[in-house]
Amino acid sequence: MHRLSRAARLALGTASALGLARFAYGLLLPTMRADLGWTLAEAGAMSTANGSGYLLGALVTAPLVRRLGTTAAFRWGMAVTAATLAATAVSADFTVLLIVRAASGVSGAVVFVTGGVIAARANVLTVYFAGAGLGIAVSGATIPALGGHWRLVWLGMGLAAALATAVSWTAARTDDTPGTARGKAEIRALAPVAVAYALFAIGYITYITFLSAYLADRGTPVAGVALTWTVLGLAVVCAPVLWDRPLRTWPGGRALAAILALLGGSAALALTGAVVPSAVLYGLTFMCVPAAVTALIKARVVDPTATLAAFTTLFAAGQTVGPWLAGLVADRTSTDATLVWTAVLGWAGAVVALAVRPDVSGPGPRPRTRPAPGRPGRPHPAPDATGPRPPGPARPGPGPRTGA
Repeated sequence: MHRLSRAARLALGTASALGLARFAYGLLLPTMRADLGWTLAEAGAMSTANGSGYLLGALVTAPLVRRLGTTAAFRWGMAVTAATLAATAVSADFTVLLIVRAASGVSGAVVFVTGGVIAARANVLTVYFAGAGLGIAVSGATIPALGGHWRLVWLGMGLAAALATAVSWTAARTDDTPGTARGKAEIRALAPVAVAYALFAIGYITYITFLSAYLADRGTPVAGVALTWTVLGLAVVCAPVLWDRPLRTWPGGRALAAILALLGGSAALALTGAVVPSAVLYGLTFMCVPAAVTALIKARVVDPTATLAAFTTLFAAGQTVGPWLAGLVADRTSTDATLVWTAVLGWAGAVVALAVRPDVSGPGPRPRTRPAPGRPGRPHPAPDATGPRPPGPARPGPGPRTGA
């Protein structure tokens, strides 16, 4: 029970840093776009600013952990995230909003990486990443009803994130101390995982960034938008039930490939008009990709902090360019392009993930075995449990007896 309680409180990290600070923007995009006169490219640039901050946060996480420790970095990241969410309500100036959204991305990345390290040590990865669904579900159930009051929404999310910071404070305790995280990032051995993760990052973000804009273009009522986002968030919360066992038992990159294939299918499903089923399938998959990647890293790397930070940097870079590029395409075509974008890149990532081979050695280098004395390739004879054999008549032959 204590383990589950800690996992739930730790999951407030992704609920705040991702569910509120990252994904809730998609719900506010139509209102802010209409009120502030943005194009789809400008709306995508706001998401790109958050992704750029996320990229910077991923780069500074490892040195920050070495200086402060994992626990302090997580806690301060949570506090800064709450502050930046509230600060988004202060101004309507495009440049100011870009800066605040970037700052929110920096702190969100620190929370994401450090929380992932803590969750991996506690073996609660899927629950930790499912926390993002809580933020999405709460946002989906409340934000559409507030109509055009986007400043009030950002302020409310800041207060919610502050509460999440307080509740998660003790759950972030670890046994490391500042200066102990010295591992180096290991990328080469995980190259197929890195490529699949990059394709996912570029693709998945366009679905959730432009989902509300897609619904608005089709005249979906407020209740329909709220329903879509709420079921998406609840599906994320339920995803660990579906994927916990495959992530632990399926060899190599099979679980990652299956998740990415279904993710691409969820975007294709929306193009047929089945938006709510699409949102459910998307919710059951997209936050399990970071969980799958973290599990693969943990299985192959002794000290995963630096490697997780490097992968989060790659993830952030993909998130940064994805919405902007997809927004440019959508401005020249329609919001359907954002769904096609997610589907194609999700399926491409699934194909790459199939190249990830099972790991048979566990994290770190294999231990060296001392060669047995005597003939090369011959093992030690097993000692006789009954003691030395009594002397007997000598047998003819070229060498001594080697034992029975």
